[in-house]
Amino acid sequence: MTEITRRALPALAALALPTVARAQAAAPAPAAAKLTLMLDWFVNPDHAPIIIAQEGGHFARAGLEVRVVAPADPNDPPRLVAAKQADLGVYYQKNLYLAVDQGLPLARVGTLVATPLSTLTVLQDGPIQKLADLKGKKIGFSTAGFEEVAADTILGSVGLSSKDVTLVNVNFGLSSALMSRQVDAILGGFRNFELHQLALEGRPGRAFYPEQHGMPIYDELIYVAHKDRVKDATLRRFMDAVESATTFLINNREESWKMFIAGPRKELDNELNRRAFADTADRFSLSPAALDRNRYDRFARFLHGRKMIGSVPPVDSYAVELPPA
Repeated sequence: MTEITRRALPALAALALPTVARAQAAAPAPAAAKLTLMLDWFVNPDHAPIIIAQEGGHFARAGLEVRVVAPADPNDPPRLVAAKQADLGVYYQKNLYLAVDQGLPLARVGTLVATPLSTLTVLQDGPIQKLADLKGKKIGFSTAGFEEVAADTILGSVGLSSKDVTLVNVNFGLSSALMSRQVDAILGGFRNFELHQLALEGRPGRAFYPEQHGMPIYDELIYVAHKDRVKDATLRRFMDAVESATTFLINNREESWKMFIAGPRKELDNELNRRAFADTADRFSLSPAALDRNRYDRFARFLHGRKMIGSVPPVDSYAVELPPA
């Protein structure tokens, strides 16, 4: 190659760049893949990684357009996902086994909140100072299906059972039922929400944690998809985006809080949600796509031992790690 040729190459390359740039600019950007995600209930701090992924552009950078829907009925998400009317649903590990046992074609594909949140809570200044004091008392709960097993397990740690108490369905008025002394304790109130709610009302609670009283440790909130979608790379891109958003949240908590209460969620800007947001941050799964197979199998065996499900299903039949995108 001559010296003249070597000198000419940069100039020729420079002349070519605008043409390449014009060709790249003219190429249409690939359309974002659309996903519909059903929450388990109204938007609250438990959903912070999802909101941060949306507001912070993590979904967009993953080539996703995610529609986040709060259900009118908290029983809707698993049904709609099973019917392929939603791509993903936020659900509960505890309830997944019951749904699968009843024939719903669901699979856990990710974890949102990786620790238990549910509690058995009493008033701090009330007559119940220890679990044994609940004998002959009333315990309020919100959703039927799991309360008897939970009560049997927790009370069983002190030699009692659900037969030693009266279970009262208070719908979703857990805190108000406890504060008004309609019941002596509430089962299912979240440690990151109801405990703060009680404290702000000037009626602080005392929590008994199920996992310290016989209940196996479990993921509180998970993502479920139809079993036909467990090899869908689009869902893995969703999990990777949520992972990125969760790490951002952990590193930038105040900025994440501001993103969480922005725009249509301004009504969430109150002390209760601020406390719940801070209390939940360390409970989010930092690797939402990762699966702890032992945790899932252990809980299945627990439920089977209490005759809540007919058999112990293979973990792969209801919980998976999505393949790389």
